Amino acid sequence: MRALRPFAGMGRLVPVRLRGWVRGSEIALVLLAAVTGCLGGLAVAGMSAAAQTLREILYRLPAGERLSSLARLPTDAVLGFPFLGPALGGLVLGVLILAIGHGRKRRAAIDPIEANALHGGRMSLRDSGEVAAQNIVSNGCGASVGLEAGYTQVAAGIASRLGSAFEMRRSDLRTLVGCGSAAAIAAAFGSPLTGAFYAYELVIGTYTIASLAPVVVAALCGSLVARALAPNPALIDVGALALGKGTALGAADTLPCLLLGLVCAGLAVALMRGVTWVENGVRATRLPVPLRPVLGGLCIGLLAWVTTPQVLSGGHGALHLHLAPETSLTVTALAGLIAAKAAASAVSIGSGFRGGLFFASLFLGALVGRLFAQIAPLVWPDFADFGLAPIGYAVVGMSAFAAAIVGGPLTMTFLALEMTGSFPVTALVLAAVIASSLTVRKTFGYSFATWRFHLRGESIRSAHDIGWMRSLTVGRMMRRDIRPVSLDTPMATFLRAHPLGSPSRVVLVDQFGRYAGIVLVPEAHAHAAPIGLGEPAHLSDIARDTDAFLLADMSAKQAAEAFDGAESEALAVLDSAENRHVIGLLTESHTLKRYSDELDRQRRAMLGETA
Repeated sequence: MRALRPFAGMGRLVPVRLRGWVRGSEIALVLLAAVTGCLGGLAVAGMSAAAQTLREILYRLPAGERLSSLARLPTDAVLGFPFLGPALGGLVLGVLILAIGHGRKRRAAIDPIEANALHGGRMSLRDSGEVAAQNIVSNGCGASVGLEAGYTQVAAGIASRLGSAFEMRRSDLRTLVGCGSAAAIAAAFGSPLTGAFYAYELVIGTYTIASLAPVVVAALCGSLVARALAPNPALIDVGALALGKGTALGAADTLPCLLLGLVCAGLAVALMRGVTWVENGVRATRLPVPLRPVLGGLCIGLLAWVTTPQVLSGGHGALHLHLAPETSLTVTALAGLIAAKAAASAVSIGSGFRGGLFFASLFLGALVGRLFAQIAPLVWPDFADFGLAPIGYAVVGMSAFAAAIVGGPLTMTFLALEMTGSFPVTALVLAAVIASSLTVRKTFGYSFATWRFHLRGESIRSAHDIGWMRSLTVGRMMRRDIRPVSLDTPMATFLRAHPLGSPSRVVLVDQFGRYAGIVLVPEAHAHAAPIGLGEPAHLSDIARDTDAFLLADMSAKQAAEAFDGAESEALAVLDSAENRHVIGLLTESHTLKRYSDELDRQRRAMLGETA
């Protein structure tokens, strides 16, 4: 029996009648989103349990104990050398990299943002599973990465596979991938609103009425399933803690929060650039890729050994500690912990461990908020008059720093709301998040995910669907029924073959069949009028755009730029710049019409108009 390719033919596995109902019914999409949410919640619970089990085995932790909450690394862990834990995990990760790459060309796994921006929601479930396995090993050995990247990868991969099986439309498949991501984040934090807005801002790219029900249902299902399987939430409930000083929060309290947002933005940009700097340094060592995590793991383990285990893993336990009011560190200790955690995160990702900076950014933001609350009174005489307590500034800093790294301002605002249950504090969080996001956008231009795409050469700045624009190529739009004319054709012969009223443009080729320009038929007749008075005109004298042409793989946007650059209404399409063989002709008006039609179709799909 012929094996099915990853996506082609998957619809045959589903009855035609059921497939048609799912494609044409909004209720069916909601039901499929609920299934996706439940599977996403199961995946999150399973990954979390697997990573915790690895940590307990490797570091001899009591059941349920968080690695980053330890005061010191256990001396009996990893055969008496606990600082080797991340390096051992790096060795296992290297073996996994070799095993995954054996026998097939290595390629980067498509993540949910890239899938929705470029591939219409198409993802490989196999690749997603491999990323999740690497993420579990990375987090479980103590590398300073969170599991959220693996959560969203595998949940979105499941969603994409389900949608492909039902041969869903491009817009619906993108929505379903967003549902998987929403379920993963909602399950990870026990926060359905956070999960839903994560999907809208980062994966789907926009909020529409058509996507409201499926995304929210998926987030609710993911959160409920994860809570049923793992009742302990990832974040402590800070609603019962003293976020304020007992006085009502007012408009004046926005001022320090705006300043904190700006501080978080600057530090977040430094962290993102630090990851790139470490990557370049590791690459300069010319170590084989599978050995790079071993080197990075050794550095992380030694850092945790000489400073604190709080720099290890995602930082859940450490965040619990620093959101507790009884935890109090000096300014020096807080600054040192921030630097150590940032360094551990940069080294972890830069050396090849799999994971993201989602939770690390929350932890770092909380630390920055507490540090801000301690330093500000020393330089701001009236700072004590503001109403937020140090824990309140920790929550504000946590949201602002994460918004700068992750790129979801409303996501982090709703996370703060669901954590605190306080609307006044959430309003201050929103102000800080806006300041942080706007500063990063104007000074740096990327979130961490889109910065990584930029480094790979992709021009993705958000999850908005630009894949259709790339697929609208010159090769798809051009006319192929053209008959080039030889450049040495006599003018009289050309005029007889192309009288006024015939097609207005003719493509010229030289004696070797290579492109030689375009002749406008009316212009040829105008130049030929005074032939009897002197030398006959030649086609080469009136040939236009001899060095301006299009290639078949150019996008509609590139074609429009070529038309502007050549100041021409039509250009020939060549097979390559070297061969210069003519394969078609494209006009600017037809390009703009096709682009406008596709844009209108995408707009209607976004609004749920499937007619």
